Amino acid sequence: MGIQLVVSLLAASIMQKMAPHCSFARWLLCNGSLFRFKHPSEGELCALAGKQMPKQNRRDRRQNGENKPLTVPKDIDLHLEKAPVNVIDALVLRFFLEYQWLIDFAVYAAGVFMFTECYYSVVDASKEVNIGAIWCVLTVLFGLKTLHTLMSHYFRSEEGGERSVCLAFGFLSLLVAMLVLVVREDYLEFGLESGFSNLFDNLEVFARQQGYADWSIPVTKLTVKLGLAAVCAYIGALLAFPGLRLAQTHLDAIQMNSERPLIQILLHMSFLSPIVVLILWVKPIARDFLANAPLGKTSVTFATFDSMRLWIIVSLCVLRLALVRYHLQAYLNLAQKWVEQMKKEAGRIAAIDIQRKVTRVFCYLTVVTLQYLVPVLLILFSTLALKALGDFSWCMGAEETPGVTPALVMPTAEDIQATVAHLSETFTALRSVLTPLFFRGFFAFLTWWVAACQVISSLFGVYFHQYLMQN
Repeated sequence: MGIQLVVSLLAASIMQKMAPHCSFARWLLCNGSLFRFKHPSEGELCALAGKQMPKQNRRDRRQNGENKPLTVPKDIDLHLEKAPVNVIDALVLRFFLEYQWLIDFAVYAAGVFMFTECYYSVVDASKEVNIGAIWCVLTVLFGLKTLHTLMSHYFRSEEGGERSVCLAFGFLSLLVAMLVLVVREDYLEFGLESGFSNLFDNLEVFARQQGYADWSIPVTKLTVKLGLAAVCAYIGALLAFPGLRLAQTHLDAIQMNSERPLIQILLHMSFLSPIVVLILWVKPIARDFLANAPLGKTSVTFATFDSMRLWIIVSLCVLRLALVRYHLQAYLNLAQKWVEQMKKEAGRIAAIDIQRKVTRVFCYLTVVTLQYLVPVLLILFSTLALKALGDFSWCMGAEETPGVTPALVMPTAEDIQATVAHLSETFTALRSVLTPLFFRGFFAFLTWWVAACQVISSLFGVYFHQYLMQN
């Protein structure tokens, strides 16, 4: 058991034991900085309407056959009462357990990754499996699974409008992905072509080493790209509602902080950050421009640009994570915003409808939090996996050797158990097939595609909320 495995097991044990007592996800919602709005009681609504509260409550009226709901005028002077979000309130929210587990896992995964980075900087552990990278990949997979759970909730809706939105964005993402995958590497430098070619070559070599001399890969590059386009369409459908929600909370957060110009600037930078991620892989704009533009007395080398790109993406993700509370409070303010809009309308409304509208906003708080955080975590941890598995460096100017296959070191039979030897052979064989060159292309494209999906859905959301909703 290496030190990486020990730290990984220790982190998993601490996460399991400390979750009921100390949870970052629970602290994020329940530290007193977020305020929800309480729904008014029937007595308060009757008092505001200037009428006497019926002696029988709703259950008694229903049992007596009186199904007529209690109604009040829409233009009553209703002001909702604020209350800080506490743990007892949060425990009954929808998908709260899924939210708490995913966010806590992401925090511990970041801790394990930072430990492995420090460990690799001190010790030459090139022959060891990077467990921090495994935690990053698991975080990406668990994030996609959480988005799939949310999307399945929309598909079970009786109205069907949410299902249509997901399918529409899925088909749009499929078309965009097929267009992107045919763009040459001179314009979008993911490295997919060289990565898949290296993977296929290594698979054939590995098959011949195992005794399959006449074996060849039956899958063509066109088939791989079609499968990758289908995965991109699935991710685009998953990120449809998170992008639409981000647009709404961004506009509301800008309006909520109208007297704080610095916060507004940071909110705009956070909203436009996925566009910056897209530009970083457009070779004529990013790499070629910086490589040919002298900064001082020296030009930016390829290795320096790769490190700079990693730092920029991580910094943008940290900025978006730091502004999460402004977006969540802007969402919670929708309850008061709906009440103010109701006051401008004529007619009457059932008291139960007012209570449902106000309560529903708070009930979906964890859903909105996941829709905001999961896309950021996907970009962040796919970037961290790109750094670890692609053999990049955080230090600008460090020399890199992409695509080098690790040497096949077979374990000796002396003092080594058979099971340990078998596992070692399996890992070394796997590392000889999945090289850093392949990981660079795959995770670079994944990072870029998640950012592209969020740009498409969030910009459409801004157009929808700014123009279509007002008309």
